[in-house]
Amino acid sequence: MDALLHFLPQVWFVILGLFLFLYVLLDGFDLGVGILSLTSSSEQRRSLLMTSLGNIWDANETWLVLMAGALFGAFPVAYGTILSALYLPLMVMVVGLILRAVSFEFREHSDNKKFWNISFGVGSFIAALFQGFALGGVLAGIKVDTDGHFIGGIWDWLSGQSLLTALTLVQGYVLIGSTYLILKTQGKLQETHFKTAKLAAWTTLIGAILITITTPIVYENARARLFHQPEVYIFTLIPILGILLVGLLLQSLNRKQEVVPFVYTVLIFLLTFIGLGFIAFPYIIPPTITIYQAASSPSAMVFMITFIGFLIPIMLFYNIYNYFVFRGKVVTVEEGE
Repeated sequence: MDALLHFLPQVWFVILGLFLFLYVLLDGFDLGVGILSLTSSSEQRRSLLMTSLGNIWDANETWLVLMAGALFGAFPVAYGTILSALYLPLMVMVVGLILRAVSFEFREHSDNKKFWNISFGVGSFIAALFQGFALGGVLAGIKVDTDGHFIGGIWDWLSGQSLLTALTLVQGYVLIGSTYLILKTQGKLQETHFKTAKLAAWTTLIGAILITITTPIVYENARARLFHQPEVYIFTLIPILGILLVGLLLQSLNRKQEVVPFVYTVLIFLLTFIGLGFIAFPYIIPPTITIYQAASSPSAMVFMITFIGFLIPIMLFYNIYNYFVFRGKVVTVEEGE
């Protein structure tokens, strides 16, 4: 029984990490495309960007809903505490997602699309930025009492470090949005996003380096974790691999490859999540409440695994089928081509 109590929280930690990764990856390029739409030089180009998302963007957000439900069921203490600590950034994020969704639908049937174009881009930027603030707030640590209840202030998530995290995440979304558009577009528009991908790769790398350097300086709990053996060797290897992947990404962009840049970007996101997982584990509410303290009863976690075991393959099949059906380029005749 003790082994089960130890094993089940670890399984759910990995499952939640998978859900979060799939959401950030899939909805990340949605948000990146939305941010990039603010820089489009013509309505025709903006329409191409919107069309590239038309049949997939709403499916991508289902992973966020599933992650929230799984967190509530597997770690109810963490669900209540994290939402209390990050209430403001998460609510602003939700407003951004709603604004984006409403703008996407209204723009399709509007004669004057300018307002909805701006709303879509701004909503995407707000959602991405405040996801970064929420991540920064978690990395900074959440103040709790002995029962795991939040005792901090409403602005605890806001700091210079969380701002750096938020801006870097926005650049990461612009990067994956750009590499996605390289896959989906052609001609002058594709050429534009080869350029935005290169710029975003450099700004994301700079932000990641600054975060890597400043995190152990600013946060004592992270410093103790990062320089503890044998974890220090893992944390040393991850930045090296990250720089290598960014170098390969830039090389593929210079060669004007279409598929490879997106693959390298996915690997960069995956490597980042692995690093974050090592930093956080075994805490679900850093730096005090572990997954073992916050976990539901074993029977509840086993029941949820049985349910999720049926649901995950269905959702994965739906997403894969959706991308397969709507694969290929978004094609139109651009002016001057």
